[in-house]
Amino acid sequence: MRNIDRDEPVYMIGVVSKICELHPQTLRMYERLGLISPRRVKSKNRMYSESDIERLRQIQRLTQDMGVNLAGVEIILNLLDRIKQLQQEMDESIRVRNEIENKLKELLNKQ
Repeated sequence: MRNIDRDEPVYMIGVVSKICELHPQTLRMYERLGLISPRRVKSKNRMYSESDIERLRQIQRLTQDMGVNLAGVEIILNLLDRIKQLQQEMDESIRVRNEIENKLKELLNKQ
């Protein structure tokens, strides 16, 4: 079975509109505002990934369930993206530190 890349653009705007129950114009507006960035195929057709759909659902939760306006959504999404980036950097730092500690232990054990 093939591994699915969550960032691979596979859905056209009409399909995403139905999946998320959002009007295509709403999707286009979210793109103009920078809340979502579907990939362009042949510089024309918007193609959305599973990650894009998850982000759209997150926008829906924030706007519909929590009453956050789109400016607030932008701030929240940017903060969440930054937290994710920092977590990845921290995980990488921990991995490197553990690798260094293991090498140091090996060197000390050889002496």
